[in-house]
Amino acid sequence: MLSATTDILDAAVRGGHGVGAFNVVQLEHAYALVEGAERAGTALVLQISENCARYHGSLAPLVLAALAVAADASVPVAVHLDHIESPELVERGLDLGVASVMFDASADPYADNVARTREIVRRCHDRGVGVEAELGEVGGKDGVHAPGARTDPAEAAAYVAATGVDALAVAVGSSHAMRTRDAVLDFDRIAELRAAVAVPLVLHGASGVPDADLARAVRAGLTKVNISTHLNAAFTRAARAALAADPALVDPRRYLGPARAAVATEAARLLGVLDAVPAGAVRTRETR
Repeated sequence: MLSATTDILDAAVRGGHGVGAFNVVQLEHAYALVEGAERAGTALVLQISENCARYHGSLAPLVLAALAVAADASVPVAVHLDHIESPELVERGLDLGVASVMFDASADPYADNVARTREIVRRCHDRGVGVEAELGEVGGKDGVHAPGARTDPAEAAAYVAATGVDALAVAVGSSHAMRTRDAVLDFDRIAELRAAVAVPLVLHGASGVPDADLARAVRAGLTKVNISTHLNAAFTRAARAALAADPALVDPRRYLGPARAAVATEAARLLGVLDAVPAGAVRTRETR
């Protein structure tokens, strides 16, 4: 069922569990990820990035397809725009019906980041759409999520108050595009940020974080957990195996099918890790 991202995140905060936010690169991803969420019996956020829109040449086809797949799901599914730097693309997403937007002005000086993000928040809230933002820029491809970067709790609290964002991506030791799962998270910093910031916290670059640390990070206070590279690796391994097993294959369904199945299986497993409720917590119907 098509759902609002803010509703999914708020329910997760109340239930004490995490929410998987997985990237859609093409339609097979959307089908696979929703199948995984249905197997796990939990909510899901489907993400489409600005880079992905650029690859497809347009935002509309993939967003509309993701919305259709989400609407047919038996569990709550939201469609979210990820790492959007263009205000024009935000507007396009609003017109298409996305549930939330991650507006990324993190490369700007602090004052410019606040001003630009606050304006996006105003425009999105006028349409009933939630906004996630990112604070700080360390430099390089990984930005604020470079391994040595850390978000300052006091600055994060001031930023949320100044912008009115609904969720905040924080730097606590993860890094984008990791192919190994050996990132070292700063759990003390996660707890400090959770105590300082009223909105749900987001972990980008979670492909590099091992399962046990993902669960621990959720217990420490993270809510939305973004994973892309790890799932793309599962997709590609399965496609390669199918092609290697039968070099005569020409029907894409014969190798994309196994790739889709692999992503569904791994998505379901990861969602189970994130959806675990801490000991003593009581899960209510609305948190599912």
